Amino acid sequence: MNRIIQTFTGAFIGLAVAGLALPAFAQQTAGTPNAPNAIEIQHRSHLPMPNTVRQGYVNYDAKSPETKNPPIEQLRPPKAAPNVLIVLIDDAGFGASSAFGGPCQTPTLEKLASGGLKYNRFHTTALCSPTRQALLTGRNHHSAGMGSITETATGAPGYSSVRPNSVAPLAETLKLNGYSTAQFGKCHEVPVWQTSPAGPFDAWPTGGGGFEYFYGFIGGEANQWFPTLYEGTTPVENKKTPEQGYNLVADMSDKAIKWIGQQKALTPDKPFFIYFAPGATHAPHHAPKQWADKYRGKFDQGYDKLREETFARQKKLGIIPANAQLTARNKEVPSWDEMPDAFKPVLARQMEVYAGYMEYTDHQVGRIVESIEKLNLLDNTLIYYIVGDNGASAEGSVNGCFNEMSYFNGLQSLETPEYLTARLDKLGGPESYNHYAVGWALAMNTPYQWTKQVASHWGGTRNGTVVHWPKGIQAKGEIRSQFAHVIDVAPTILEVAGLPQPVSVNGIQQDPIEGISMRYSFDASKAAEQHEIQYFEIFGNRGIYHKGWTAVTRHRTPWASMSAKVPPFEDDVWELYSDTDWTQSKDLAKEMPEKLRQLQQQFLIEATRYKVLPLDDRVLEKFSPETAGRPVLLKGTTQLLFGGMGRLSENCVLNIKNKSHSVTAEIVVPKEGAEGVIISQGANIGGWSLYAKDGKLKYCYNWGGFKHFFVESADKLPAGQHQVRMEFAYAGGGPGKGGKATLYVNGKKSGEGEIGATLATIFSADDGCDVGEDSGAPVSPDYGSVGNNFNGEIKGVQLSIADDPNNHVVNPEDALKAALGRQ
Repeated sequence: MNRIIQTFTGAFIGLAVAGLALPAFAQQTAGTPNAPNAIEIQHRSHLPMPNTVRQGYVNYDAKSPETKNPPIEQLRPPKAAPNVLIVLIDDAGFGASSAFGGPCQTPTLEKLASGGLKYNRFHTTALCSPTRQALLTGRNHHSAGMGSITETATGAPGYSSVRPNSVAPLAETLKLNGYSTAQFGKCHEVPVWQTSPAGPFDAWPTGGGGFEYFYGFIGGEANQWFPTLYEGTTPVENKKTPEQGYNLVADMSDKAIKWIGQQKALTPDKPFFIYFAPGATHAPHHAPKQWADKYRGKFDQGYDKLREETFARQKKLGIIPANAQLTARNKEVPSWDEMPDAFKPVLARQMEVYAGYMEYTDHQVGRIVESIEKLNLLDNTLIYYIVGDNGASAEGSVNGCFNEMSYFNGLQSLETPEYLTARLDKLGGPESYNHYAVGWALAMNTPYQWTKQVASHWGGTRNGTVVHWPKGIQAKGEIRSQFAHVIDVAPTILEVAGLPQPVSVNGIQQDPIEGISMRYSFDASKAAEQHEIQYFEIFGNRGIYHKGWTAVTRHRTPWASMSAKVPPFEDDVWELYSDTDWTQSKDLAKEMPEKLRQLQQQFLIEATRYKVLPLDDRVLEKFSPETAGRPVLLKGTTQLLFGGMGRLSENCVLNIKNKSHSVTAEIVVPKEGAEGVIISQGANIGGWSLYAKDGKLKYCYNWGGFKHFFVESADKLPAGQHQVRMEFAYAGGGPGKGGKATLYVNGKKSGEGEIGATLATIFSADDGCDVGEDSGAPVSPDYGSVGNNFNGEIKGVQLSIADDPNNHVVNPEDALKAALGRQ
């Protein structure tokens, strides 16, 4: 009898789990007087919830009065669950935005802060991919498999770049509870061997990330004028040019606004979860000129003086305590006074462009917020506006650059002060791929030490954050100083939505969420902080926070050469900062060795608990997939591509750099003659293209934007089917050298020319390889960014590299430097 009762009760639970209405008899039987009836009971710990139950009594005729079936219930979260908008800015320091005392005007952020809360002790991981994985899962980045960048993934569990299926994304949990979900912008959590249009898509936003809609780019950065975009997993054809007003941040905002309108028009009772993650303000700093010009002359005082000005504003705003100390200027970076006077206008313009870029981005976020407000949804929309996934980036070197790829290809010496001065007005425009100097990055991290990548210090990990939710937060315009971390966002959202943390998702037992909800602090400014301990680690830079105290050690400097010698981990010098030292300005390690030892031990405990060990500062071994244990997409010495394939990142295409190679295509030329791109790789900042111009076969090698080398066939291509080929004989002598390019038509030599130099490491961070067109910023000046597609038929293209033991291999340290710069 007990077994029957248990079975009967289990049926009720099954119906409740499914979120379906129970028959009247079930409602009467389940529960007790004054308790919620069974229809109100939702068991959401195991996802997805069952959506059907085994039918009991079955009638033969649906017209019979005894035929009773419950209505179909739609999946919805608990009533009053808020909409959620997360805005994550890229590469922005604590002292950048005006809301936190910085020089970059962010009126949208300030408006939200005046109606919500500023968190001045909110933290990230110090690097892009790890922060995003932690944000979207509520687990520490090593626990989620993202202890490093995807390009250097290893077989170690904490560094594999593969999110365990026991760590379901927040978006998946919300979707399975009835939320509409969408992501716009940057996704850099996809393992490099899964980034091609062929998938697998398990780590893509709409594949396994829990988002029903995605519009953005896969990778660490994007050309904001000519981005490589996906809608879902399908490449997007963008036919609007910068001259027509195109910029990716505005495009993303347009798409987000339309998505919100459609979602609320069709399913008004479903809340939304939007993750808006622009590539801004990561390099390249692509800002419309009128926005950069708003800051003309405002940075002529230089980055050292700017630090002092920002520090004063932060105290005035109450962002930092009145007794806080400004950390000492970094002596590894030349002071403003030490920079040549003739070069200072270039440096100042770099910061003008960056400031315009941030304000422009904030304006686009404001358009989204305004659209939510116009739909009368703002009151019950929880907004997290996180200003930076890490500290400001010091990857622009001491001088900054016009083309970031020059730095990665070892050509930055060509960007002389004279070269940069001549391009002063082009900084931030479509011809540039720019970054600012290290001095500006340090100023953007005021009042803290160090920068992005340095997880040991607040300059790398402390990011200003605003939380706005009128219906759920009574306090307005207040500051919260409880310690918080990016892993705390997910549990906060689940709590305010009335949802439990899932026990299982898709049949997989889930690891517990490691963050702590921030809900307790919303209306309690003096509440004791609940996130009392947190470790930090990136590239061996590591630290531990415990009840206000920090013990930290910097293992590697961001702008140092990758070949620079680093000490053994046990020889790293640790620093100790007290719970009253807001900025980590006074090192107490020598004065309090026992306290330091306690915190060092605590770091090891946390590192063991969260898969940080083994620490790994190797370069050569991690760059090599074979020794790192990382899968590779391509093997062998040839690759066959077909017409219509495109947006293929460099991880998806045979590497032809620093070696002899050939490009062979089978094409059909129309009667009117050949015109357009057969195959291209790269962009206006570097790459190569094989195309037809005025009926002739032509090859262009774009050497980092510094020079174009051309080879053209002697005769026009006649109508009909032909095999065309470009053979490149590499001269040797090391990476990045030149060679001879020879063109063939149907096996007969048709033209040749010298290529004076090549790019050793990278063509472009996001502009990939296209067959039949050049979809991004054009490699060759012979054609524009639109309308350059081949006017005939391309049956196939084969890339082939010479199997030559004398091929020149790029120094893995240089390759790693390029990968880090794209985070």
